Formats: sequence, C-alpha cells, structure tokens
Amino acid sequence: MKAAQEISKLEPRRNRFDVEQVRKDFPILAQKVHGKPLVYLDNGATSQKPRAVIEVLNHYYAEQNSNIHRGVHHLSERATAAYEAAREKVRRFVNARREQEIVFVRGTTEAINLVAQSYGRTFLKEGDEIIISAMEHHSNIVPWQMLCEQVHARLRVIPMNHDGELVIDEYRQLLNEKTKFVSVAHVSNALGTIVPVKEMVKLAHERGVPVLVDGAQAVPHLKVDVQDIGCDFYAFSGHKMFGPTGVGILYGRSELLDVMPPYQGGGDMISLVTFEKTHYNVLPYKFEAGTPHIAGGIGLGAAIDYLAALHWEQVSSHEDDLLAYATGALSDIEGLRIIGNAKEKAGVISFVFDHLHAHDVGTILDQEGVAVRAGHHCAMPVMQRFGVPATTRASFALYNTREEIDALVKAVGKALKVFG
Repeated sequence: MKAAQEISKLEPRRNRFDVEQVRKDFPILAQKVHGKPLVYLDNGATSQKPRAVIEVLNHYYAEQNSNIHRGVHHLSERATAAYEAAREKVRRFVNARREQEIVFVRGTTEAINLVAQSYGRTFLKEGDEIIISAMEHHSNIVPWQMLCEQVHARLRVIPMNHDGELVIDEYRQLLNEKTKFVSVAHVSNALGTIVPVKEMVKLAHERGVPVLVDGAQAVPHLKVDVQDIGCDFYAFSGHKMFGPTGVGILYGRSELLDVMPPYQGGGDMISLVTFEKTHYNVLPYKFEAGTPHIAGGIGLGAAIDYLAALHWEQVSSHEDDLLAYATGALSDIEGLRIIGNAKEKAGVISFVFDHLHAHDVGTILDQEGVAVRAGHHCAMPVMQRFGVPATTRASFALYNTREEIDALVKAVGKALKVFG
C-alpha cells in the first residue's frame, strides 16, 4: 500500500514539469544569503540535494549502518542489499548491459585516473598517442599527461573554434595508426558545449581505438545511454546529479574491465590472499578496494530514483528555456561578452567584462544572494584559448527559474555600478 501511495505522489510529475513544486523538494533553496533570497547558479560545481536523498542518508546511518559484503549479521545484509540495489539503479540509468560493468568510485576524477593507470599502463607503450580535446577539465588532462610521462606516449589535442565547438575534421586527422586511446568530455564544464560523442566514438572505433567519455556535466542534463553512445568507458560524479559528494561511477565494457589489472590493493578486491600470491575478485569488485562510501552509493541510488520520477523531456525543455532566456538577458548588458556560443549547449553561461575581473563580479553577486562560480573552472587551457584569465559562470539546474535569472541580471548591473 505504501509503495502504491509513493507512486501516486510521483505520477503528476510525469505529466508536467512544475518547477515551484520541484523547488520544495530542495530545502536549502529556501534560505537567505546576506539577507537576500538564495539564487543558486553554481550547479556545474555541485548540485543541491533533494529531501529524498537527505532522508535516505539519514536512514542509512540511523538504521542500517554496517559494512557491506563481509558480514553475515542482519545490518550488514541490509546495507549490502541497499548498496547493490543502487548499483542496479545506476546500470538502468545509463543503460549498461550488466551490473558488473558499474564500478563505484569517489567521482569522475578517480574514474579517469583508474582507467589511465589500469588500462593505460597495461596497454600503452612508447610512441603511442592519446587524444583529448581543448575543452577538457583538468581531471581529463592531468591523468593522461601523467600516463604519457610514465610510458613515454604522446598527448594530442583536438582544437575548438571560437564558438567553443570541437573541430571534428581536425579530430579525424589526429586519428592514426599510433592512436591508442581517446578521452573527451560529453559536456564542457566551462562552456556548456555538448560534444558529439557518439560520432567521435564511431570514428575512433573504426580504427579500433577505445574511448572514455567524461560525463560529469552531462548526466544532470542529458539522457545518457552508454550502449547508444558506444563508448568503452563513461565516468560521472554523484554530487553533480543531486546525489552525495564522494561517490561516482565508472562504467566500463566488461570485456575491457576483465583484462585490466586492479587499480588499488586491499580488502574486497581479492578472493584469496597468501604471502606468495593474491587472487583478485570478480567484476566489479576487483576495482573496489576497501570500505566504499556506502551511504553515498545508496544516496546516489535515491538521486536516480528522484530523477526517474521526473519527465526528462519536460526537464530538458525547462532547462533549454532557462539557457535561452539567460543568454538573451545577459547579451543585452553592455560590455558583457559570453564565452562559448556552441549551437548545442547545456545549461552553462560563462561571461566576462573587459574592465572587470570575474572574482570581483562574483563577489558582488554573492552580496546580492546570487551564487555563481568565478575563475578558470579547472579548465585553464580553455581560458588560454579565449585569451581571458577567468570567467564568471552561471550554471543552471532543473530547480532554477526565470525569476532567478532576472536576479542574476540585476546583480550584474549592481556590479557594474560598484566598479564603474
């Protein structure tokens, strides 16, 4: 009966998108900052959490707290069941073929490092080439630079045009017999550009080259289907998709995960240990050494449940409207220049003033209750490409409104008055 009641509560959301109702699910949005209503536009850094996720975390620590996989007592069995149920929710969320292809990690950064060190150090050698793009987050640059130093491989970079779009013809030319791996973002965190990853995977696979997709900025905004994309690895973080911090996912095709050595050694990634030899556990546990973020994994499952109860087309339409409305409103401000005008964008707008530093703008906006990100956004090569030290970035989520964009525009006007 209770389950039926819960389903009935969610049914209206499947028929329409009610942003005001959604906002009530996020308790943090009701507060004031510096005496002003909070306008949270820093979702590219981390999203806020719905009450359903917060309650699941509280429930775990209050009623289920126990280590998983190893215990035979009641609490351990309950915690294990909840954690593994979350793995299945993730599998369905990204449409992986089987649960064994879903590896729990701390976040996108660890997932990329895992692939670089496990797959990369095993299968790449001196003279091989790795392709990334000019719009990558540092987390999808530095691990590959480290790998190149370790095995004496070469890093190649796909350029982008002045609109912040990758030049696919240049990518085609970079692919050659030396190319052994490709790693690209699905959505740029600094520009909002949606990258044509399906096409890029197809081009790489024509040469037998595996591809990792950094989906950290994509999963909150796009319907992700790893089988449709065709990628070999897909990485994302829970905290950007309304889940807890400190937990993320690496999807990997089981054929590749099977032949990759463990990334870390310790408990739970083994099946037998002697002083002479260790036998590793089966997938996915081979890559899950030590006690995981159990509450985080269960909380991520709750975040997926929350998203599954929403109508994705309605959410996408709402976010598209926010992006178009904000782009138009900000473009009307004299002296403001938007960095990144790709034809296909997610809910991110980065902007600059020639005579104001992004940090100064961000500080004034905070005084007006508007939370944005100011800086290089862990994408310094992007800033260098556009010749700016930093940008002010407003990034949207499904709970944002046009009225909040109006507040952003008004706060930017206040910044211009303060600094002249």
